[in-house]
Amino acid sequence: MNARQRRGVLLLLLSVLCAFGAFAGVLSVISDVNAKVGPEVAAYRVKADIAPYTPLSAGQFEKVTMPERWLSPSAVTDLDAIEGRIAVTQLRRGSLLQSDMIVRKPQLESGQQEIAIMIDAATGVAGKIRPGSLVNIFATFAARDNSEVDQSRIIVAGARVIDVGELTPLDRRNGERTNGPSEAVPITFALNTADAQRVAYAESFAEHVRLALLPDGSATELRPGEGSYDLSEDRNK
Repeated sequence: MNARQRRGVLLLLLSVLCAFGAFAGVLSVISDVNAKVGPEVAAYRVKADIAPYTPLSAGQFEKVTMPERWLSPSAVTDLDAIEGRIAVTQLRRGSLLQSDMIVRKPQLESGQQEIAIMIDAATGVAGKIRPGSLVNIFATFAARDNSEVDQSRIIVAGARVIDVGELTPLDRRNGERTNGPSEAVPITFALNTADAQRVAYAESFAEHVRLALLPDGSATELRPGEGSYDLSEDRNK
């Protein structure tokens, strides 16, 4: 083997060693990236906008995979978590599903029944009442004759809301008052029989029915005389 051939063999061996070195470097980089990124897990992305209070189903979400370390602790990684739950707020298309975006749909307890009434959207709901909320239900009654006075009453204290419907235009035909609200929202409550009768009576005969939102988990305890009010109480003070 002459000198030129020996140089060619050495260059070839050097090239092979360089190739092995480069390959080892790539493997090292990949290993380092995998170590930093970590294993991938399943997450779920919203396919299309979901309105608040909408019951959830698997078909509303698509599965994606991403490194576990990039997910927030509240990310939903198992769709069994949405069973029996509803959206608590607007879910935007493309957003990842989080556990704080959903709540369990309120259920009836023993001895309760569902009753729904239309509530003025402006004065009775204002976008803050949602399934699971506790509210006081107020009704105002006009005096029937000169021996009575106009009066406001709490007809149910601490009523639990189980559903909030869509904003609905009211039909003012058939001789109904034309100065009342033009739009209302159907609100469904879980009430015992006596309270359900009170609500039904108020919807039929009260001038107005309004809701007062209570702090979470804090029902109102009425003291004697607090269940009703008229202006004479202030005049006599």
